[in-house]
Amino acid sequence: MKGLAGKVALCTGSGRPGGLGHGILTRLGDAGCRLVVTDLASVLAPDDDGAANAVVADLQAKGYPVLSVPCDISSEDSVVAAVGTVMAEWGRLDIVINNAAIGDVICPLPELDFADWQRVIAVNLSGAFLMTREAGRVMSEGGSVINIASQAAKTGFRQMAPYVASKHGMIGLTRTSAIDLAPLGIRVNAVCPNHVTTAMGKAQSEYFSALRGLSAEDYRAGIAERVPLGRVGQPGDTAAAVAFLASDEATFITGEALNVSGGEEMH
Repeated sequence: MKGLAGKVALCTGSGRPGGLGHGILTRLGDAGCRLVVTDLASVLAPDDDGAANAVVADLQAKGYPVLSVPCDISSEDSVVAAVGTVMAEWGRLDIVINNAAIGDVICPLPELDFADWQRVIAVNLSGAFLMTREAGRVMSEGGSVINIASQAAKTGFRQMAPYVASKHGMIGLTRTSAIDLAPLGIRVNAVCPNHVTTAMGKAQSEYFSALRGLSAEDYRAGIAERVPLGRVGQPGDTAAAVAFLASDEATFITGEALNVSGGEEMH
């Protein structure tokens, strides 16, 4: 992808090995970006043996420049501090990927606790707003914000009111941010994957498979059968879309919500 070499790319919620954030930063590192791993301090802290966070260690082992910045995306002060750390260290911020999300609050709407609703909205939607706002204050012309939404940003799913509402809201945030930041030369887009078997996707599939009386393997096979291209999504699929949207190949694309679903979602 053109125009990515040397740029600074920050991805929220990227401290979990094998997650979407890990895949996205790997792809951007391949393209020559400097990488900022952000997640909760407890995730990024060294393990009991003093080893670095596995994502940070993997990216460093690949030879990418990596900065690890603890950030609670639901805290305004934490987001402001994280962006300040990046600017102090590298003097620029070119690409922000709003990837942090909570997807484990699954229950029938009448049983939904308000505190759980608030927790999901705080991370999935308010966190994306905070990071987008702070990015808009420091990014130069050519900056790119990419929101990791979901098929759930366009379609309702049973027992997932907070997650679905937050992802629908993220599309609205994408569209209005694209308008507001366009005069600054900053583009804002979203990527909408369907099921990806990361840790969060695995937990969701295990819940819904049990709800239907299926094994998790049979449930995921059923997902693949619904996808015209015949398989479930991989982190690399989303990562490739992010790299495209962040690159100079997409300089006239803003306010879009790109499906990466193998044809399962077409609107």
